[in-house]
Amino acid sequence: MIRDPAVKAAEIAPELARLGRRGLLRRDLLRRGLSLGSLALLTGCDLSSHSGIDAALWTMLRFDDRVQAALFSDKRLAETYPASAVTKPFRFNAYYPIWQVQPVPPDWRLAVAGRVAERTSWSVARLRALPQQAQITRHICIEGWSQIGQWSGVPLHIFLRRIGADLRARYVAFRCFDGYYTSIDMASALHPQTILALDFNWQPLTPEWGAPVRLRIPVKLGFKSAKSLQSIEVTNRYQGGYWEKQGYNWFSGV
Repeated sequence: MIRDPAVKAAEIAPELARLGRRGLLRRDLLRRGLSLGSLALLTGCDLSSHSGIDAALWTMLRFDDRVQAALFSDKRLAETYPASAVTKPFRFNAYYPIWQVQPVPPDWRLAVAGRVAERTSWSVARLRALPQQAQITRHICIEGWSQIGQWSGVPLHIFLRRIGADLRARYVAFRCFDGYYTSIDMASALHPQTILALDFNWQPLTPEWGAPVRLRIPVKLGFKSAKSLQSIEVTNRYQGGYWEKQGYNWFSGV
C-alpha cells in the first residue's frame, strides 16, 4: 500500500540531516544511486525476489516524495523566458492521439467537488472572466526532453479561493475527460505559477494542448500538468494518479 506522501518537514529532518545536503533536489537524490544493499537496509526487504525489489523501489519513491515535499517553497519560482526563447514548433506530450487528443465534449463544464463552498460547474467563458496570468516557462517531460512555451490562464490559487475551497485540505485532485487523472498537494496548488491554462501561444487551447482547459504547473514534471480537465476536487484523501500508479514519483518536482 502506498504511504501518504504529504508529511511535515519535521518528520524527515533526521533523514535530511544524514544526507547532509540542505539543497537536495529530486535529481540529486536519484544521482546518488543507492545500491540494492543500501535499499535492503532501508526497507528490510528480501531483494532476492522481484517482490522485494519492487518493495524497495516503492520505499525509495515514497522517500523521494517526502524529501521534495519538505523542501518545496512557494518562494521558489520556475525560470521564465523572453518570447524569443519560445520553442517553435512546440512538441506536445502525447504519442497516442486516439487516447490523449480527444475532441472537447459539446456539454463540457469544469466540475468542482469536495471541500468547496461553491459546487456550480464552470464554462470557459466564466473562467476567462477571472483574472488571467501569462507565463513563458519550460515544460520538462519525464521522457527526457524539454521545450519552452507560452501559456496563459487563471491562477489556480485565485480559482480555489473563488469557489471557497478549504485551503487547509491536503490535496487537489484532477480528472480528465479522456480518463487521465492526477493529484497535487495543496501547497503546489497555491504556488503562484500554477495556472488553469486556457491559451497556448495566445490562442485558445486545441485538443493536442489539452483543450479546453489544462493544469499548467511549471515547478513539476510535465505529466503532472493534466490536460483536458473534467473536474477538480479538494480533498484530504490521497488519490495518486495514472502514471503514479505505474511507478512514477507522485510529487515530481523539478
